[in-house]
Amino acid sequence: MDFTNLLQDLTKGFAGLQWKEIIMILVSLLLIYLAIWKEYEPVLLLPIGFGCLLANLGMSSYDEGFMKVIYEAGIKTELFPLLIFIGVGAMIDFGPLLSQPSMVLLGAAGQFGIYFTLLLAILLGFNLNEAASIGVIGAIDGPTAIFVANKLAPPALLAPIAVAAYSYMSLIPIIQPPIMRLMTTRKERLIRMEYSPKPVSRLTLVIFPILVTLLVALVAPDAAPLMAALMLGNLLREALVVDRLSKTAQNELINIATLFLGLAIGGTMTGDSFLNLDTIKILFLGLIAFVVDTIAGLLFGKLMSVVTRGKVNPLIGACGISAFPMAGRLSAKMALEEDPSNFILMHAMGSNTAGQLGSVIAGGLLLALVAGIGG
Repeated sequence: MDFTNLLQDLTKGFAGLQWKEIIMILVSLLLIYLAIWKEYEPVLLLPIGFGCLLANLGMSSYDEGFMKVIYEAGIKTELFPLLIFIGVGAMIDFGPLLSQPSMVLLGAAGQFGIYFTLLLAILLGFNLNEAASIGVIGAIDGPTAIFVANKLAPPALLAPIAVAAYSYMSLIPIIQPPIMRLMTTRKERLIRMEYSPKPVSRLTLVIFPILVTLLVALVAPDAAPLMAALMLGNLLREALVVDRLSKTAQNELINIATLFLGLAIGGTMTGDSFLNLDTIKILFLGLIAFVVDTIAGLLFGKLMSVVTRGKVNPLIGACGISAFPMAGRLSAKMALEEDPSNFILMHAMGSNTAGQLGSVIAGGLLLALVAGIGG
């Protein structure tokens, strides 16, 4: 037996490790730690972290194997984002939004970071297509980011954009609270909001997803696939005659799609593709977009509080982003920390669902804007 060859075979994995792979393995372990012990959106962060680990052990989404199959089947085709949106739609109750139409304003304010970051990205040297793809990270919506980037960005940028979008979604409990405390006073956080919603009929709840699909397909057709998937899921929920399909969309479908999407995105986080200047710029710009979204939403919430003479808690402005339901729950939690009897969850969810709609429309408008300028 040739022990020299045997030793080489046993140690070839170690020999192939470069400093970049070692750094990314440490990053993957950090993501897994945050998911398990800190419970920062573990449904997203755990598969991303494990996918990152595999990517730097020779099983990336670019190498032949099951990770590449998952990536090409679900990311390149945009299948996973659409499946996830069906599941999200099935979980969303648009009742709080329909009974409080003013929440739409907060959903619009929560998209300001997209356009601010687009301009900033251009100043940093990215072309219009790349800048638009990076800007949509500000939607704080992984499926929308992947959908837009897949159409506009070169393949080399798709991975860091997707990772930034999903990572910042996962890190909402870390990033938003300091901004929320800085931008609001304790008096504002203590504001109580009465919840006496106008009754929303079943007919309205059924017509709403159909009407939104029609309007978006006609006005912003580039956003139609994502909006159609979201509204299909919601129609399954509100129809009340396909309970099995609704529950499947809310559980098995979205869970499986999220698992494979997380693995595929994490599988793109190789040392060579990630440890470069463009990735650092994208992660920085994504963070700026998130911060600007949150600040813009809080400022608009404060404005609404002034206009209504203290009837609106500005905290609900922070959840006018797409990250449903994490952002809404966080705003409600922040209010409860100040006053355990102050329940603003339904108002926060109204703002959060408006942000979900706003992010999809903003993504479609970006695609139309780029196509118009490019044309």
